[in-house]
Amino acid sequence: MELEKLRYPIGQFTAQDSYSPAENKTNIQIISALPSKFINLLGSWNDEKLNTPYRPNGWTVRQVVHHVADSHINAYTRTRLALTEDNPTIKPYDETAWAELPDAKTAQVELSLQLIRYVHLRWVLLLNSMNDADLARTYFHPGSQETVRMDTMIAHYAWHSEHHYQHAFQLGARNNWQ
Repeated sequence: MELEKLRYPIGQFTAQDSYSPAENKTNIQIISALPSKFINLLGSWNDEKLNTPYRPNGWTVRQVVHHVADSHINAYTRTRLALTEDNPTIKPYDETAWAELPDAKTAQVELSLQLIRYVHLRWVLLLNSMNDADLARTYFHPGSQETVRMDTMIAHYAWHSEHHYQHAFQLGARNNWQ
């Protein structure tokens, strides 16, 4: 299988200029569904499966799940900052270095699945409460030098949710683990 398809199983994220209310609702639903999808998929996987890279020279499924927890905790915090400050500058982090930390390589996946579950409960509650003015609020990302609107951030994390879920799902399908 082509490496690019393994790396980006649903393609790369492309931001739109704007998002309709229906698109925002769909994106929030995708974010909301991720914890259950991960728990249902990975609940019976053993350490051998969880320690399998989803692609050559890629992260293990364990690292992917811990990465999603780290990333979505940061996204939840960025959402709160954008809603309470005027275009705050967020703190980027080195996700590759975080994925190489000992906890990301060895901790039980259940720890991050529960983090994702509870962070998403709070985050989705907040996202669903946002009005048009809230969706237009922004933060500045110094790593990309971009100002990010909340509706774009929601779309990005809907993509991010499905992107990483598909890493695990497609690995399982390729290996007949479902």
